[in-house]
This record gives sequence, C-alpha cells and structure tokens, in this order.
Amino acid sequence: MFQRREYEPEYALLNDSGSKPVNRYGKPIDTVPPGDPLREQPFVINGEELPQQNPNRYKQHGFHFTADNCIACHACEAACSEKNDLPPHLAFRSVGFVEGGSYPDYRRINISMACNHCDDPVCLRGCPTRAYTKFAEYGAVLQDPDICFGCGYCTWVCPYNAPQLDPVKGQVSKCNMCVDRLEVGLKPACVAACLGKALDFGVIENLPEGRIQAEPAIPGFPRTDITHPNIRFQQMKSIQREMVRVDGTALKYHRTGDREGYRPELDPKKGFRRQWNLGRLLGSHENAHIVFTLGVQAAMGAFLLLVLGGWFGLPAVTALRNSPAWLPSLGLMVLVTAFGLFRLNMHLGKPHRFYRGFYNLRLSPVSREIAGVSAFFAGLLGFTLFNLFDGEWARPLQFLFALLGLLGMGFGGYYMYRLYRIPARPFWDHWHTGASFAGTGLALGSLLLALVALPFGELTRELGQLLATVAGSGLALEGLGLLAHGLAMRTADSEGAASWYEQLTTHGHAYWLRNLLLAGSLLLAGWLAVHGGGPWLFALLAVMALVSAIIGRALFYVLVIPTTMPGAFFWRNRAFVEHARDTGLAEMEPLGVVYERHHRFDLKALLRTIREHSPRQMWEQVREIVLAGPRP
Repeated sequence: MFQRREYEPEYALLNDSGSKPVNRYGKPIDTVPPGDPLREQPFVINGEELPQQNPNRYKQHGFHFTADNCIACHACEAACSEKNDLPPHLAFRSVGFVEGGSYPDYRRINISMACNHCDDPVCLRGCPTRAYTKFAEYGAVLQDPDICFGCGYCTWVCPYNAPQLDPVKGQVSKCNMCVDRLEVGLKPACVAACLGKALDFGVIENLPEGRIQAEPAIPGFPRTDITHPNIRFQQMKSIQREMVRVDGTALKYHRTGDREGYRPELDPKKGFRRQWNLGRLLGSHENAHIVFTLGVQAAMGAFLLLVLGGWFGLPAVTALRNSPAWLPSLGLMVLVTAFGLFRLNMHLGKPHRFYRGFYNLRLSPVSREIAGVSAFFAGLLGFTLFNLFDGEWARPLQFLFALLGLLGMGFGGYYMYRLYRIPARPFWDHWHTGASFAGTGLALGSLLLALVALPFGELTRELGQLLATVAGSGLALEGLGLLAHGLAMRTADSEGAASWYEQLTTHGHAYWLRNLLLAGSLLLAGWLAVHGGGPWLFALLAVMALVSAIIGRALFYVLVIPTTMPGAFFWRNRAFVEHARDTGLAEMEPLGVVYERHHRFDLKALLRTIREHSPRQMWEQVREIVLAGPRP
C-alpha cells in the first residue's frame, strides 16, 4: 500500500463529498449498489489487505483536464514515469498539442492524456488473454502484464493510445489510476505533480473547485461514443476555426457550424508527390499478419473448393481427386496453414505463452479467430491424413474432418474479419475488409490448386476453367470492395482520410502497381475462364495475383492510422519514430525510441515452458479459465 506522508499538501488530497447518481452516459456512478456486501470487503493492493479507508471507493472516478492551464511542462509525465518505474520509451501519460492561426494571432492547446478508465473498455473485451479487469473499486480498468502475451490487440482497439506495447519486453502495460494512492485519500501522481493545476481527479461528473465546464471532448480528442471515457474537459479561451497537428499525421480539426465541436479532416501537409517506400511497406512489423492472413485464407479457399466440389460431384474436382496431384495439394495446404500459424505465433511478445490466446472465447474476437483457425487446421490435417487410406472405413472419418474444417473455416474466417472492424481504426472499419479477405481466399486458393496440378500434368481444360472462374470471382469481389472503400475514404471526416492520403502519396507508386496487377489478373482470369489457356498463362496469373495480394495486404497494415491523441514534434510522433529507427537515433536512450525486439523468438523460454507445463496442465488451465466466464 502506498505510504501517505504526515503532511501532504492540500492540492494532492481527494476532496469529493458527494456525487451525482448517474454520469452523462446514463450509467450509475456507484459501481456497487448501496448495501451490497461487496462494499464491506477489504481491498487488496500489492498483496496487502486493508479495510476500507476511502468512503468513495465504490464510485466511478475520472480525470478532469483544464486545457487553458496546461503549459506543457511534462511534469505529469515525469511523475507518472517515476511512480511506475517506466523506461524512457514508455509513458502511461503523454502531452501533445494542436495549434492554429499565425502571428500575432496564434493559439495552441496542450492535451495531457492517459488511460480514461472507460465505462465500456474495448481493451477488456478485445484482449484474448483476459489481462484486463474493470474493477468495482474506483471503476479502474487495470491490466496485468504478466498475463499478457504481447499480441497488441488492445493497442489497436483503444481510441486513446492508452495501452503501451513495450517493443523490448513484448508485453503491454498501462495507467493503473494510482489506486494505491486513492485508497489513502491521495490523487494520482500525475495530478499531484501538475504545476498549473490543469489536471484534477475525483468522482466523475464532480466539478473541481474553480471549474465551470465538464465537456466530454476538446479539439484533438477522439470519439467518445466508442468507449464512454471517464475524462472531462474545460477549455474557455477562444481558439481558431482550424487547429492542426504538428506530428506526422495528415489531420487537422475543423469547427463544425456554430457549435464548439471540432471534427477531423484531411491536412495534406506533405503535398501530393507519389513515392515508393517499398522498404517501409514490406519491412513492417505486421509482416507476420500478412503471411498468416494470406496463407490461411488461401488454404481455406482451396479447401472449400475441394470439399464442396467433391460433395457436389463436380467432374473437374473428381478428376483431381483421382489424380496424383490430390495428396500434394492437401499437403501444400497443410504446410501453408502451419507456416502462417507459426509466423503469427512468433509475432507475439511471448510466443511460448500462445495457449493463453484461448482464455477469452466469450468476449474477444481474437480468441475466437484463434479457436476457429485451429479447428480448421485440425480438420484439414485430419482430412489429409485419412486421405492416405483407400479403405471404406476411412470415408466417414474424411467426412467428419472435412466438416470440422468447414466449420472452423466459417467461424475462424468470420472472426478474422470481425477483429478488424475497429471503430478506433477507421481505415479498416469498412466492409471492404471482408471482401478483401474472402476474395483473397477464393483467388489464391484456386491458383494454389492450379500450381500443384501443373507439374503433374493434371491441369485439364475443365479444371483450368473452373479454377480461373473461381479466381476471377475472388478478384472481382476484392476489386468492388476496394472501389467502395476508396469512395468512402476520400470524403471521410476521420483518420481514414489521412490513411487514404498516405496511400496516394507515401506509397502511391506501390498502390497503383497493386491496382494494375489486380486489374490485369482479373482480365487474365476472365480470359482463361472463357477460352482456357496454356500452363504459362496460369503461372503468370498466379504470380500477378500473389504480388498484388502481398502489396495490397501490406498497404492494409501499414496505412492504418488510429484515432490517437495528437503528439508533439518528437514525442508520440510516428513520423519521428520511423526517422529515428531509420537513421540510428533510436540508439540514443533519452529520445524515447527503441528498435522492436520483442518478436524475436526465445527458444530457451519455450523449452523452459514445455518443461514446466505439460500439455495436459496447459489444457486444464485454459479449460478452467474459459468455464469461469468473463471477469467482473
């Protein structure tokens, strides 16, 4: 428990005497109803159990930020880092700013931001390992880094960049509301350290002394409807109609009508010159996701075609099943899926804790995706193994594993799409994501079968036309999704517009190369579907479609811009982080930038885990967690 000093200054003390019954979102401020036995239970912090000391323990608390008072001294950052013993490259609280106008009428707003301990924390629902808990005590959303295995999905879904993925340790940590200080009547460390009394803290909806506003947002603050954050703002000084960011994000904030609300819109601060930037595009940290999604979707598409084609008696599929290319086709699908799963697992900060991905099946789309894809792989593997036997006894087992594979494909494929429908990442939050994934599966899956059939001389005219038709359908579906996505992003009043701008400029040449390859692949697939063609045309189609898919999927991951808070010239500036890593400045520890190291596979850690935990023990642990249900 935090040790309170004998003479704490008055500004560091909590002083809430009462509260309103509900907050602005209609949710009760009391996290536990009066009279509930839970109110009498002791609160355990760092293993120390104490009786209730704070009478407002079971009320939702939150921050209040007065932008007019903030001078960007970063004392709140320093206090937070000292309290939590953070390395220079992590900060649970950070200060950014937006500015507008020109001399002599120049205005600037500083914004200090940490976790907002939301009413509806999307990090909790998204985390596959159940590392997050929304506590009744103070309404704090706390996270356990020891449970986290470093997938980083919580950093994707949070609109406020609160969870911090450590690129060195490979685990997430975040603001803990300083609950140990709250329990002894003290405000969080960042609030106590604020020089200008810009930060305050208490029961949510209570106005601090000397304040008259409690607005849910100010210019630069992301949408509040996603999570209902527990932070309120006061900003009384007049500011310009347009406020711009000074970091590398191509956004500005424009006042809407007569209201004081501001909405994001595109700020083409870097001009419209097209570039390649292939190194940054194809050297992304998300390459593991590129390999996983493309590989698994291709295997799913091929499996769907083979199984349904066999069940419905398509002559071309039946002929392939009776040919020497049948087992190599299945074997290649198994290898592609296994390699995709392996690369995805190695992407984790703690790959030896992979089994924790099943912990949150009731809430997390990531857990459901993992479960579905695992079921698909099990079905594919079993179907392949029992196709090695010709006896009648193997037919029912082939059918059962094929059914398992189809069910896993449907469940896992759906949640592979759903986990990207993230309001905090508008560039992904469009139906084109599903069209792209399904189109890729159909196109690459059919072409995978064509490439296996080629060396065996089994690519007959009938099979070739069938595969070309399926591939063309997939390419057409992806193309329609991209057209609709482009129309939506061009006029979006969100970070999606900035992503679209980056696509046309920073990676403009790669974008148009992908489009030309996609269009060319679609035309060639249509020609082969109608007229047929020689093996070299199918090989050309496969190469064009694969290159188009790789570039498109790399753009999908690299271009997304989340709804994060504005940064500064160096701190919380993605452009500076990329520059520091490219030029070697990241070696200077005070800059707060490090190279990503957590995705390196630790073989010793894996062997140690296998030694300490048998598969049966890991399964029992997963089963116990799943059956227990979500945390309160």
